[in-house]
Amino acid sequence: MTLSDADDVAPGPWIETARLILRPTAMSDFPRWAEMMGDPEASRFLGGPQAPEAAWRGMMTMAGAWALTGFAMFSLIERDTGLWLGRVGPWQPLGWPGTEVGWGLHPDAHGKGYALEAAIASLDYAFDVLGWTEVIHCIDPENRPSQVLAERLGSRNMGPTRLPPPFQDVAVDRWGQTREQWAARAQG
Repeated sequence: MTLSDADDVAPGPWIETARLILRPTAMSDFPRWAEMMGDPEASRFLGGPQAPEAAWRGMMTMAGAWALTGFAMFSLIERDTGLWLGRVGPWQPLGWPGTEVGWGLHPDAHGKGYALEAAIASLDYAFDVLGWTEVIHCIDPENRPSQVLAERLGSRNMGPTRLPPPFQDVAVDRWGQTREQWAARAQG
């Protein structure tokens, strides 16, 4: 990725892992963002399939959060190709049940370990840079792949929680862990 590729990126940090770049939302992310949000299976636990216009508003919400609060989910970019793979990272909208690190990946990025690699970097960022004392993951009780990822991160199911409107009727469990639990995992 060159500096000119970064011209359309919202302000915020860039993090590099072995295979990934985590960076704020960019206008150039939109085609694959819209594909992900339009795919019934990929968007099943992200509010369901969306038309491109609704997906655009969702992406702009993420970019706006970066600009106004200094954090939001990172766009997940494959280092070798520059391909947008999804969104992973810190998220705390008004009324949310806690400080969340969440994830949503494009269908062609599933099953490759990208979510785990990006979530680890995002948890480190949330605890070390943002200073969060707890991280949660709001997971639908039927979303076994996300439950497995949360378990691999060391999070545990703390039971049902409620999301704010317009998602108040969506069934979700609150998974999570404290900063101390995360630090102990890294040492153990």
